[in-house]
Amino acid sequence: DTFYISPEILMRTHTSPNQARAMEAHDFSKGPLKMISPGRVYRRDTDDATHSHQFHQVEGLVIDKHVTMADLKGTLEMVAANLFGDEFDVRLRPSYFPFTEPSVEADITCFNCMGKGCAVCKNTGWIEVL
Repeated sequence: DTFYISPEILMRTHTSPNQARAMEAHDFSKGPLKMISPGRVYRRDTDDATHSHQFHQVEGLVIDKHVTMADLKGTLEMVAANLFGDEFDVRLRPSYFPFTEPSVEADITCFNCMGKGCAVCKNTGWIEVL
């Protein structure tokens, strides 16, 4: 699922290695770790209305005591409002990913039909963004 430039070099498929580096370098005696890792990534996806072989990924990581799903939800709603605008609602769906727990996927109101249902959103009224 990758684009190899040569047998030793490949295009970045995700930004997750930055999280491991941040955790290794962070001095937790000085406080919690809060970081984001944005970047352009490449995958061998077939381009369609909701997928592209090249896209921008943003990962976030918080390690602290008493962090809850409410913190995650509030953060995702704020990010979506700033990226896409206040007119879009955010929907969180529980999901399973073997590398995070708990996990959710996030959708926003379809930009094409504003939630009414169309071909772009497969008549759901939602577009997956996370």
